[in-house]
Amino acid sequence: MSTGPEGPEAERWLADTRASYDADAVSYADEVRDLTERLPAERDVMALFAERVRANGGGPVADVGCGPGRITAHLRNLGVDAFGIDLSPRMIEVARREHPGLRFEVGSMTQLDLADGSLAALIAWYSVIHVPDHAIGAVLAGFRRVLRPGGLLLLGFHVGDASPSNAQESGERWPESCVRRRQPGQVAAWLDEAGFTVETHPTLTSASRTLGVLLARS
Repeated sequence: MSTGPEGPEAERWLADTRASYDADAVSYADEVRDLTERLPAERDVMALFAERVRANGGGPVADVGCGPGRITAHLRNLGVDAFGIDLSPRMIEVARREHPGLRFEVGSMTQLDLADGSLAALIAWYSVIHVPDHAIGAVLAGFRRVLRPGGLLLLGFHVGDASPSNAQESGERWPESCVRRRQPGQVAAWLDEAGFTVETHPTLTSASRTLGVLLARS
């Protein structure tokens, strides 16, 4: 079973996102390869998430929008049974090359090819940033569908109000130029509408941006 927005509009933003990450996969992987080592606050969040997953009985954890697999691999090193899913075939090629032996597969968060209630937890670490507002409800409903009762969801996203519509307007390259910035309260409200209970919502502040983190339970 799968859920998600359908039609030309959904196909367009998904196709644009896929094409952009396909084109940027190798250089993007080079950029973020040691990012976890450079961000102690991120490591703390991942350690807490891994601890909560284990305390909740363990089980499979999907890293949705895994990119080159750095978070998937980090969670595996923390004892979590994580696997990665990404819209971009090229990103999955890079992830498999950089982390041999780990499970990575091509897939879309709008149409997760996973059984109902099959996951102990799901993480979408700065991947819902490309989902338009009109599609976010269906995406979160899909996340809840594949989580077992009481399963954990960890979201990471960029905090703010401005969302540049294209690279020409922002002067930045894709994919960073097409980030949708949101306020934690709005994301928490969407989670509530999708049937989640938000348990914690810290923000991580770096020199250039504020990153929102929400941990919720299905």
